[in-house]
Amino acid sequence: MTWLHNNEPVEEIDTKIYKAFVYRITNLIDGRQYIGKKLTESTITRPPLKGQKRKRKIKSESDWRDYWSSSEELKSDVEKHGKENFKREILHFCLNKGSASYLEAKEQMLNEVLEHPDKWYNGIIQCKIHRTHVKI
Repeated sequence: MTWLHNNEPVEEIDTKIYKAFVYRITNLIDGRQYIGKKLTESTITRPPLKGQKRKRKIKSESDWRDYWSSSEELKSDVEKHGKENFKREILHFCLNKGSASYLEAKEQMLNEVLEHPDKWYNGIIQCKIHRTHVKI
């Protein structure tokens, strides 16, 4: 199951521009949903080269193509019902992690995800965002 954005399949994301995205996953059997964010790049820290002091940071594409959220309950349902019974949508492409955190929290609160556990997999809203981090 591929990601969709405006009902169009997303095969590639330009990680030089977009550092993250906010998404919604919908269970097509019972209608429950999950809103989250995902970074498009991951960073691996390596020891410094001989004679150097700084650790090396190596960036690579994250596992966004195969990602199914941090919710254990949702991942369990995907395993039980099959990926074909879920829809993965990208709601917002984000220029940085701060914008992604802000838009994720905004979507979660607008949709009242904690108030309707029968409709949402989300069990927690967690964010700490400074206004200088938000560049939408």
